[in-house]
Amino acid sequence: CTTTRSARTAAPQVTVPSDVLAMYAPLPHEQFPIRAPDLTLIDPKYWRQVVADPTGERPGTVVIDTASRFLYLVRDDGQAMRYGVGIGREGFSWSGRATIAYKRAWPTWTPPAEMIVREPELEPYRHGMAPGVDNPLGARTLYIHQGNVDTIYRIHGNPDERSIGQAVSSGCVRLLQQDIIHLHDAVRTGSTLVVV
Repeated sequence: CTTTRSARTAAPQVTVPSDVLAMYAPLPHEQFPIRAPDLTLIDPKYWRQVVADPTGERPGTVVIDTASRFLYLVRDDGQAMRYGVGIGREGFSWSGRATIAYKRAWPTWTPPAEMIVREPELEPYRHGMAPGVDNPLGARTLYIHQGNVDTIYRIHGNPDERSIGQAVSSGCVRLLQQDIIHLHDAVRTGSTLVVV
């Protein structure tokens, strides 16, 4: 869930429409206030929007298209809510069918032991990092299981706008804080997740 150190390119400067600015407004009444993201750092195709459903999956299904860096929540009207995401870097991505086993607001983050071996600076968090704006899981997290087994992968919030549309994480799928809150509120526990 942490970001690796890699070169990133900024999206071209754009004018952000007022309705998009409103969609990504600050959230001062959250348990930990959330700032508005700098949308000029994100390609506009990654802003949240309703699109024709390209997945063919049943309504309520979450589909992650890793190649395009999109997450779709399939609706029952032939459309889908599309979110821009950051995904796992090479060697840390995965695909298949799974289930959103449960959801949490402002969760504690505990890095897996393998991650601590790769990144020893995470040792202080071996027993968990308290919720907050600096917590890598962000404002909301969806926990992914295959059968009864925790995949250790998550769909979670992220304060770094520049990671949206990039492959930079240790396998988790990350959304802007406003987008993960929107998705968390819209998706049901037990929903099918498809990663392609």
